[in-house]
Amino acid sequence: MTAQTSPETRSFGTSLGAEIRGVDLSRAQPPAVLKQIHAAWLDNLVLVFRNQSLSDDDLVNFSRQFGDLDMVPGWEPFSPEGHPEVLVVSNVQEDGTAIGVLGDGEASWHTDMAYIPQPPPASLLYSLEVPEIGGDTSFMNMYAALDTLPDDLRQAINGKILNHDSSHDSGGNLRPNHTMFGSLAEAPGARHPIIRTHPETGKSALFLGRRLHAWIVGEGVTKSDELLDRLWEHCTSGDLTYRHRWQKSDLLMWDNRVTMHRREHFDSSRRRVMHRTQLKGNQGVEAAR
Repeated sequence: MTAQTSPETRSFGTSLGAEIRGVDLSRAQPPAVLKQIHAAWLDNLVLVFRNQSLSDDDLVNFSRQFGDLDMVPGWEPFSPEGHPEVLVVSNVQEDGTAIGVLGDGEASWHTDMAYIPQPPPASLLYSLEVPEIGGDTSFMNMYAALDTLPDDLRQAINGKILNHDSSHDSGGNLRPNHTMFGSLAEAPGARHPIIRTHPETGKSALFLGRRLHAWIVGEGVTKSDELLDRLWEHCTSGDLTYRHRWQKSDLLMWDNRVTMHRREHFDSSRRRVMHRTQLKGNQGVEAAR
């Protein structure tokens, strides 16, 4: 592959997602190409770059073209030596010790690190080894989720704040150094408006984070659960998604502010090794007005 001044953007024709062709991300890209990629990312929410050959340096250098990089708190031991900005996502064990995080189980629908005050605006995931079957990643368009929301439900959540539990991961596991709470209203975590405005596009979207232990601030637990159950049923039953079947050497980049994603489980005997970066959450979002 050779770097081109005008890579091709091919939309998948689904609610979100596009492939960028004709660009070698191991090379420095001219400003015009980076601008085109950024515009395609905002338009399509999820970008796929196939057949890339990236070192950790390449992955970090490309990611940094879109903002400062951040690390996932508590997962520092799972970064490759010399690359603290890279997180290994894998089920592989060496000498009985996991080399990465998240194993081989299902990861439920979630937004990366919604439980902190400033979640990352983007996540990038590069595949080094993938199983032949399983481990697909699906993405959901949260602009479309809001646009298609029934009027009564939109009115019921307008101006509401959601507490995003920080004590459990997307696999439902209690995080280290956390203890289980008694009531949802006691769950730790960050609070974000359920309807937010994207800082770059100016469009409104739902921001749900993950379903587990979420609580609408100011509502009783029963009422909160009723509203959240309706929201999640709406989001997961419609045609709002793109499902990615991984190939070796894929790089995916998604807008974490207006998407959710999930991962299917896969055979624990099959190796899956991914390297991930994330942008630092320094681009704020506001409650929709």
